[in-house]
Amino acid sequence: MNGVRAGDADGGGAQERYGSVAYDTALSTLLAVAVYVVVKGSVDGLRQWRARISLLVVGSGPVGLTAALVAVRSGKVLKLTVLDERTRSALLCRPQQIALDPRSVRFLLSLGVDFDNMEGCWHNEHFFTRIGVFQEYLLSVLEQKKQKVDVRVHLGTKFTDEYLRRIPSGEWPRVIVVADGSCGDSCSVLGISSEYIVESCHAYGANATIERLDQRQVPTPEIRAHSLYFDLSAYGIDSVREPRNSSQTSAKPGFHLKIYGTFRNRYMALACTSADSKMLRFLRHTANSSIMKNIFHQSFNAYKTDIEPRVSELTLHRMQCSRRLFEIMLSHRRISAAYIEGDNVAVTVEGEAARMLNFDTGCGVNLGMRGLESLGLFIYRTATAQDQNDVFEALSAKIQHSKHVAETFRQTGLAAAMFE
Repeated sequence: MNGVRAGDADGGGAQERYGSVAYDTALSTLLAVAVYVVVKGSVDGLRQWRARISLLVVGSGPVGLTAALVAVRSGKVLKLTVLDERTRSALLCRPQQIALDPRSVRFLLSLGVDFDNMEGCWHNEHFFTRIGVFQEYLLSVLEQKKQKVDVRVHLGTKFTDEYLRRIPSGEWPRVIVVADGSCGDSCSVLGISSEYIVESCHAYGANATIERLDQRQVPTPEIRAHSLYFDLSAYGIDSVREPRNSSQTSAKPGFHLKIYGTFRNRYMALACTSADSKMLRFLRHTANSSIMKNIFHQSFNAYKTDIEPRVSELTLHRMQCSRRLFEIMLSHRRISAAYIEGDNVAVTVEGEAARMLNFDTGCGVNLGMRGLESLGLFIYRTATAQDQNDVFEALSAKIQHSKHVAETFRQTGLAAAMFE
């Protein structure tokens, strides 16, 4: 009995020792894993915090310069280069007016843009200014950022194959942002396909412009008018209002007119949703170019501001306009981002180089601003990428966002820009 009890005691002590060793081993392993995770997380966090890349922006229009501001604000760019084949004077003397909608205004405010220090005017939460003024402001902001980022603005320099060949192999930018407009050829230089997807916006429109050299070149709020119908009885078209087809969108019936631009360079946009009406069919197919000119003539005089002169028969020759209504189409580049494998360069295409409308609403810059909303995250993910797969994921997310911007505008963009 005593032997058995002694054995039991020895066995119990051994189990306790084994249990203690196992516990210590598990605790040591858990502690080692925890230390490894903390150290690795700290090292990765330090690496991500210290990660800096060089970035090249091709194009110094409103979208290109805003992209440059996004880059310096990201905190992940060590060297920023901006190229444009136009000279500084050619850029800053551009008189065209741009309208920044409330969403673009909020986006620019988040980048530190101070609208109080920019020539322009406010109306219905929109900010109106001239392109040259906007570009000059952004260039001055980039100049101020030189203390933190190596900013180099090369105006009068074209992006070509020769320019790329002059860059030493180890000094290529990690990210290239192409924002050289619809007529730029930077994408072809980089080998990016020029194929576009063209989609209908389910609307028809026409544009007109009037240049008046005796008027002021100052920013002016836009004027909108809705539910317009035109008396075309002289051309054999009944002007009685026709009921809307049930397949139409919920936009207001009739035509929508917008007058915008400065008093010197006045622009008009006329649009309507797709419908099967006699008036619409006539205005789409008429061969009489004077009809649209008369419509714009009468519309301008009816809705212009009180302080600007009317368009008379004597000044009508200064008006240029569409010959007839045309279908409003959105074109967006099939490939809006790419990876140059040999040089480890990620490329994203922005602004009108990525997507453009064949109809001018005066709010075109906002479509480019939408694409830039994901640029900061793209730069961060590219700068902190550990391998090629991380870069591919960043590119994929950027492509998806670009497609989303185009699809959203195709469905609702005209409603916000023209119909509301």
